Amino acid sequence: MARSNRKIVPESHQVLHQWKYEIAAEFGLAVAHTGGASGSADTEFAGELGTSGANSGYTSNWGHLTSRENGSVGGEITKRLIAHAQRNLMH
Repeated sequence: MARSNRKIVPESHQVLHQWKYEIAAEFGLAVAHTGGASGSADTEFAGELGTSGANSGYTSNWGHLTSRENGSVGGEITKRLIAHAQRNLMH
């Protein structure tokens, strides 16, 4: 059976993307992030760091993290989604 990655609530993409970087920061994981806005601090210093920050859209560097670190971020997102759903079901 083919899986579909169609989002039920398309607006959730931005929130999940933001959570990903917030959680990585909470875990102390160094992940460079640019949100596509020209002139952002990440883009401004990307040239000095030797990274490409001038792309449009979202770019990030998760490749240096281990599978365990990346999985921890995804697991925390799942925990938060479940907690949010449980809180909303109680009210």
